[in-house]
Amino acid sequence: MKKITILLLFTLIITNLQAQNTCNTAVEITMGTHTVVEINGDPAPENCVQQYNNGSFGEWYKFTATVAEGVEITTDIPGNEGKDTRIHIYEGNCNNLVCVIGDDDGGVGSGRNLTSVAAFNTVIGTTYYVVFDSHWDFSGFNFEFNQATVVDPPTDVVTFTNQSVANIGSPYIVVDMNNDHLDDLVTVSTNQVNINYQKNDGSFDNVVVATPIADHNASWSIAAGDLDGNGYLDLLYGGGGGATFMLSNVSETSNNTKEYTSDFTEYSPSIGIFSQRTNFIDINNDGLLDAFVCHDVNSNVYFINDGNGGLITHQVNDGNSVDLGILGRNYATLWVDYDNDQDMDMFISKCGGSAEATKNRMYENNGDGTFTDVSISSNLNSSIQTWSSAWGDFDNDGLMDVLVGASNGSNELMHNNGDGTFTDITAGSGFDTFNVTSHEYIAHDFNNDGYVDVYASGYILTNNGDMTFSPSGTNYGRGAVGDLNNDGFLDLFTGTLKINNNTEGNWLNVNTIGTDSNSNGIGARVEITSNLGTQIRDIRSGTGFKYMSSLTAHFGIGSDTTIQSVTVYWPSGNVDYIENPTINSTMNIVEGSAALAVNEELLNKVTINPNPVNNELVITTNENLENSVISIFDIQGKKVLNSYFESNTINVEKLDSGIYFLRIFNNNKEVKLKFIKQ
Repeated sequence: MKKITILLLFTLIITNLQAQNTCNTAVEITMGTHTVVEINGDPAPENCVQQYNNGSFGEWYKFTATVAEGVEITTDIPGNEGKDTRIHIYEGNCNNLVCVIGDDDGGVGSGRNLTSVAAFNTVIGTTYYVVFDSHWDFSGFNFEFNQATVVDPPTDVVTFTNQSVANIGSPYIVVDMNNDHLDDLVTVSTNQVNINYQKNDGSFDNVVVATPIADHNASWSIAAGDLDGNGYLDLLYGGGGGATFMLSNVSETSNNTKEYTSDFTEYSPSIGIFSQRTNFIDINNDGLLDAFVCHDVNSNVYFINDGNGGLITHQVNDGNSVDLGILGRNYATLWVDYDNDQDMDMFISKCGGSAEATKNRMYENNGDGTFTDVSISSNLNSSIQTWSSAWGDFDNDGLMDVLVGASNGSNELMHNNGDGTFTDITAGSGFDTFNVTSHEYIAHDFNNDGYVDVYASGYILTNNGDMTFSPSGTNYGRGAVGDLNNDGFLDLFTGTLKINNNTEGNWLNVNTIGTDSNSNGIGARVEITSNLGTQIRDIRSGTGFKYMSSLTAHFGIGSDTTIQSVTVYWPSGNVDYIENPTINSTMNIVEGSAALAVNEELLNKVTINPNPVNNELVITTNENLENSVISIFDIQGKKVLNSYFESNTINVEKLDSGIYFLRIFNNNKEVKLKFIKQ
């Protein structure tokens, strides 16, 4: 009898545990406190949290709403201190579950900041499935199921239609891989790159390209750029063990149509890097793309392109490099011309570690291959816990502002004052009440109204045109951005292709094709002028934390029916100026195809002396040169110095002996004067 009792008890326990292990046997819950003994069942399906991968196991619960009300499921309760939970909530049936909401670290209780909170409004008669995820921890915990007051989500200004695509891996990339000026969909899987080539009709051709065995996978981030100068995009993976370059080898065949076949050559540097964000950028202004990799636990690492198929590795503070991020906890670099002097500066998002290591960094490009840390003077050295930042000219005043996105805590919206400083205008902006935190923040104009929006944690925060932002009610998932049906409206690639449903708002797309600069014009500034005013975009490889969005500059112009001009400021120092472009079209601007006119009037009013010069070159003129950009080029045309006009005296002491050209750029015209450095 005793043996039978024990056996029955054991059977009941096993049955109870198994009843939580699958969708079909999910345990029905009511309001109150419940206990998860261990996470050991089937994993959660779709990732409702929208960050990291789902764990290998899950625990399943369900309830059916008998009234329409707000409910909350939370592990942020006493007794769960030190617990690290994740929660996914679905509606539908076990054969077709659709995300309602998810959360990773929404807890705020003392010692419970890694717990989860999910609150939402129910619909009468709907069954909801609750799945706890083992990504961080398998061990048990308690959770509460309670009534809650939930504010209805706002109406979405931008909506999308889902479209499935083939052979999906991760991370997600939107770039033009075959040079047809249409963005393609790219993901990475084990030993292969999955490419969905966009066709003119908006459909896709899927090609799977085998790669050598990568030393390091793309677990943390990926960037694209033409590193080897063959005209096709290469990839740079970032992972916890290091960085890996995949160099694209492309052969072309043509008859009536063009077909592309490709494979990759792998290069994995021997230096150990706990890699976070990766970028391609021309660091030393020699026309060749270089690469930059954030290091989580040590100084950042960057690779200078030697032009002969080799990369020269530098780690910050190695005695041969500039100071571009120290102390570790470097999570994401974003290259941006924050001071409008036509060269790319760098902002580093920092997270965790010592007090000094948590402070974000702003490095100003001095235009001569060196950088200056202006974090304190610019007021961008806050200790906000951040993995990425969204840079854009949010008020169309011709200056790049920044939303420093919080991975924990509160976001910061910083307005560019135009004098090298930024002012915190978060209060009242909408980001003070947007409580969702994330690793991914980028800036694009999704509704083509001419004002740059913010794509944050899967939500689109629409720019209201007055430095305030309104969040979407829908979480579209994190991913990459580009025009993926060639209709002038920006779409999302989150593993699923999401096609923008908007049809209102005129637009212009610009592809930059470098000649003296790198082939994609990475590091260029594109500027348009319409009745809305002036809008600016920087061509960047690698924004946000993990993904890679389009290299095409996209502009919405709202109801404007004309654009007066397009100006491209190339990394080389060249400037192209096009008047009256056709709107609702894509421009392919080749560097040097629309060079600036010489300002003959100013040329006759400016002299430089002494010439030859040893140390200081003096500009003599009665003209007002305020807001002019001063550049110096060597005899090969390489830009060796670049800055805003600050005084009539320019220090050229560091220049090697030889022939140089001084350029004064003012009001879309330029003056070039020759001088000799002794």
